[in-house]
Amino acid sequence: MAFETTILLSQAVCIFFLAAWLTTGVFENLAHSRLNSTFTAEVMAMTRMKEDFPEAFEDVAYRQVLNPNVQKIFFGLIVLVEIIASTLLWIGFIALVMALLGDADVSVARSLAVLGVLAFISVWAGFLVGGNWFCYWFCHEAAQNTHYQMTLWGLGTLVLLTAG
Repeated sequence: MAFETTILLSQAVCIFFLAAWLTTGVFENLAHSRLNSTFTAEVMAMTRMKEDFPEAFEDVAYRQVLNPNVQKIFFGLIVLVEIIASTLLWIGFIALVMALLGDADVSVARSLAVLGVLAFISVWAGFLVGGNWFCYWFCHEAAQNTHYQMTLWGLGTLVLLTAG
């Protein structure tokens, strides 16, 4: 197997795992939305910070979003962006497989995969930015860590795609 083929195969496999991981998350958010929507609302309401760090909360309390309808809209937008990112990742994966089979241009396949990875990174970077606004590092450290890890996973995959 030629080195170029091995790189292309590696890229396809990495895109597959990003797509599979995010698709599982989308499924959970659609089938069991209460699991994540509850925490999204809690972060937006800054509930834990208000309880555990009341003095710090006083400085940023104006950032709270307490309206449940607004919280639901934001959660819906998050799921929509995840669906778009998942779709782009699957398109990129299929294009890479087609390129491996000689049925698609390698450059086009990689470009499509890069768009999917960019969307994947944007989901997690968006959580980091939004979470920062709501000071989620005070009481949602595990979520923040997950968002960092997902961002880094996406960035590593992006490096693999653009280096090949």
